[in-house]
Amino acid sequence: MRRGDREESGQAVPLYIAAVAGLLFLALVFFTFGEADIQRSGAQSAADAAALAAAKESRSSLEPDLMAHLTDPDYFESVFEPSYPGGPVNTCWKASTFAALNKASLVSCRPLGDGRWGYKVRLKSAKGVSTDIVPGTEGKKAEAVAVAVVEPRCSFTPAPEASPEASPEPSPDTDEDPDPEATDASVGKVSCDGGEEWVVDPEDVALMPDMADLFSVHLAEN
Repeated sequence: MRRGDREESGQAVPLYIAAVAGLLFLALVFFTFGEADIQRSGAQSAADAAALAAAKESRSSLEPDLMAHLTDPDYFESVFEPSYPGGPVNTCWKASTFAALNKASLVSCRPLGDGRWGYKVRLKSAKGVSTDIVPGTEGKKAEAVAVAVVEPRCSFTPAPEASPEASPEPSPDTDEDPDPEATDASVGKVSCDGGEEWVVDPEDVALMPDMADLFSVHLAEN
């Protein structure tokens, strides 16, 4: 090999090493950003699941209260209003449970309080970015926020009030006692999506639809 060829070959080696090092660095940078993106996606999925869990639990917790007010038309009217704020039970504990199941930690959870029935959840991924190729990224955990709302699928129509002619007073000359088997009159009916109707009957709670048939739960904008 001539001397000139050896010199050119020697000059090419450092360039080759620098090019390989640059490519490796770029690969690590792409890996870091890819890992961070996966962390964000996982955190968002966990936040969505946690918010939905809290909202669904809130919907379920309303059932005993609903059954306790089967003779109260004012209560039924308020519950099936779109602005109903939700039941008295805070169900953020359910969001915390689902966050842990999805390997995340709950940062905050609260009822919406903006005229909607639902919950806003913020959580953080349990695992952080594993490399420090990009300054400030090592160990950084992804955060995500999700909102889930409960909305009525139905509307309530109160029963018409009985007129005096329709409900005559018992005659003072009769010795008949009130019928002990007589049932309370229905306070009205609940009409749901799809045409399903529920005539509220305090004496037959088995007719009550599932809570999922009465109220829907879905994700919403912050």
